[in-house]
Amino acid sequence: MVPKKTGSLLLATLCVLLYGYLAFFLERTNAVQLLTSFVVLFGVYLWLAKKSPESELTFWIIAAFVFRASFLFSIPHLSDDFYRFLWDGHLLNAGYHPFAHVPRYYIEQSIAIPGISTELFNQLNSPDYFTIYPPVNQFVFWVSAKLGGDTIWIGVVVMRLFILLAEVGSSWFIYKILKRHQLPPSRVLLYALNPLIIVEFTGNLHFEAFMIFFLLASYWFFLRNQLIPSALFFSLAICTKLLPVVFLPLFIVRLGWKRVSVFYVFVFFFTLLFFMPLLNWEIINGFRESLGYYFKKFEFNASIYYVVREWGFWKYGYNIIQTVGWKLAVYASAAIVLFYTWDAWTVWKKKDSNTLWLGYLALLTIYFLFSTVVHPWYVGSLVAFSLFTTSRFAIVWSAVIVLTYAGYSHAGYHESLLLVAAEYAIVVIFAFVEWRAHFKFSQAQILS
Repeated sequence: MVPKKTGSLLLATLCVLLYGYLAFFLERTNAVQLLTSFVVLFGVYLWLAKKSPESELTFWIIAAFVFRASFLFSIPHLSDDFYRFLWDGHLLNAGYHPFAHVPRYYIEQSIAIPGISTELFNQLNSPDYFTIYPPVNQFVFWVSAKLGGDTIWIGVVVMRLFILLAEVGSSWFIYKILKRHQLPPSRVLLYALNPLIIVEFTGNLHFEAFMIFFLLASYWFFLRNQLIPSALFFSLAICTKLLPVVFLPLFIVRLGWKRVSVFYVFVFFFTLLFFMPLLNWEIINGFRESLGYYFKKFEFNASIYYVVREWGFWKYGYNIIQTVGWKLAVYASAAIVLFYTWDAWTVWKKKDSNTLWLGYLALLTIYFLFSTVVHPWYVGSLVAFSLFTTSRFAIVWSAVIVLTYAGYSHAGYHESLLLVAAEYAIVVIFAFVEWRAHFKFSQAQILS
């Protein structure tokens, strides 16, 4: 029998090798190798989440960042978004507003900008769309492009160091919040060791890592009744991804009108302050155009929308995203309003204002179910939020959403609706069983 410490070292070594393979050698068109790697990594992850003793917590937290460090000097193979990040950074360095024009404009007008080249342009996945990235992202892009210059590899390393710092901060806040709520500190491993989070955040350079870090920091200061620092970090989350705006009404019942007004004023003030360097008509027009594209052109790994789209093909004979995409956003808003009503009643009835995470989890899930686009890295936020609740469907989702990578080939991307249906069926069934078990447990507590 292998000693426990030796077994842990062997498992950690296996993971380092697999993450190194994903970082430097695997192409996303190699679906079999990619999915096999994820299956092994998730198998180790789930085993550790269930079996790893508290005495090895420090070892596995350190191992989690060694896994992330495996990607440090690699160029992402599974995502090409980072090319646009560097493009925006070079524009800022040259004094151009990143929201002023689409990338093709600079090429067609032959505008000479250091770091901007035809080679970089040809790598962009959205050369005819306005940028969608708020101020925090743009700051990181600017620093990365400035330090990297014409060398893409250096710019990538700089961005990855920023994300690694955010991930260290997130793990630290998760650990502190778990202890504050008298929850098992080992739950931090559910975030720190999650293969999807490691690959999509540190590996593929997606900035949900910053949004999660800022929301965790905001909540930590919220727990300590320090509203101004809490508002500061919440505004930073908004300035990374606009999505946290939908969470703001959750604070009303928990803080009361007087204190929540102070909180909202400072969130608005800090958000305006961070947007100020970019705030002009160009950013307003750019965001308007970007949102229009998002709801009227983009579709990927959706659930409710795909059902509606198939109905549209049957009834009208064409893709009705132009009219349905924004309507689903309205329906999602209505569902969110209903949730707020239920949430306010529940909090008032139970007098429980200890945590916002169940609200975060439910609202974001509603949003994703109505969305026309659900990329794999989106689910990382749900994993982080679920750690402070009894819900684990987000962890299941983080495993099965990897199936979306099976659609890549040398001919381009072809989405399998069968795999999408399987993904959502597994998640919905697990969530339903989980909810039923929780409901029965709550009823038993009431009867006892």
